[in-house]
Amino acid sequence: MTTVAAYAAPGAKAPLERTTIERRAVGESDVLIDIKFAGICHSDIHQAREGWGEAIFPMVPGHEIAGIVSEVGPGVTKFAVGDRVGVGCMVDSCRECENCRAGLQQYCVKSPTWTYNDHGKDGEPTLGGYSEKIVVDENYVVRIPDALPLDVAAPLLCAGITTYSPLKHWNTGPGKKVAVVGLGGLGHMGVKIAHALGAEVTVLSQSLRKKDDGVRLGADHYHATSDPATFEQLKGTFDLILNTVSAPVDFAAYLSLLRTDGAMVNVGLPEEPVQITLQSIFGNRRSLSSSGIGGIQETQEMLDFCAEHGLGSEIELIRAEQINEAYERVLASDVRYRFVIDTSTI
Repeated sequence: MTTVAAYAAPGAKAPLERTTIERRAVGESDVLIDIKFAGICHSDIHQAREGWGEAIFPMVPGHEIAGIVSEVGPGVTKFAVGDRVGVGCMVDSCRECENCRAGLQQYCVKSPTWTYNDHGKDGEPTLGGYSEKIVVDENYVVRIPDALPLDVAAPLLCAGITTYSPLKHWNTGPGKKVAVVGLGGLGHMGVKIAHALGAEVTVLSQSLRKKDDGVRLGADHYHATSDPATFEQLKGTFDLILNTVSAPVDFAAYLSLLRTDGAMVNVGLPEEPVQITLQSIFGNRRSLSSSGIGGIQETQEMLDFCAEHGLGSEIELIRAEQINEAYERVLASDVRYRFVIDTSTI
């Protein structure tokens, strides 16, 4: 066991505080990673404040992890000391079910082992990336290309793959019209990736406050959803709507913007129940769907794609003692567009 410094929430809704945690010894197929940067995802806040249900405390959040390999187990073949690597939302899965065998570990029938707020196969609570080091099986670690600085790469391990996976699955590319709902931590990466894939990209945001940013990031069009004329003007326009917001929306209004066979895919997860009527999707074969993160192979594909196209997250780098302030600013939509913790300050 190795003792390392970390920031943890001691209980639901309690401020995060500096502490120490134990990391397991490096096993046969394990990689020890010196964490350099950890992104702050809105889901960290949902879980630390039990917005999604009962959680495990003390909790060390963080599933957007970028660092350097400092030790490998004797059976490791994929990584070596000094490699630049990342860890995302999961650190294990059953490896045996149909989905795991297909590289869809995020949809493991028995449930993946999440990077934090979960229990590993050893029965111990998993503890995330707001810490100095982490030990992860090599099969759930990805390589960060040299072209991507580690700080802007960290959020790609969640925000990047969460938007890349549905964009690829729904065949985003030239000739396709894609709308991204919300220009936040997820949405800004959705815009960048959809643009790089060759789609015509529209941002649908509450106001035009971030329009200049949206255009700079790759949006061809930008509309305010607070203006009722937007929904009349854009009716029947889009092949795909990627909804990135973590709050209930008027699904009927957004679904009306889809073309025949269009799909609205939700990657934000509100704490509140949402309502929808079948009339919203009846006719025109419209689909309402969702998407999780991505499997390990697809996450590596996403990182390679982002490196090829120069796509990093837009970040604000913070010190560890600023985590609680950052949480409040995320809730106030006061970040453009992802906080990243410099873990050397833990």
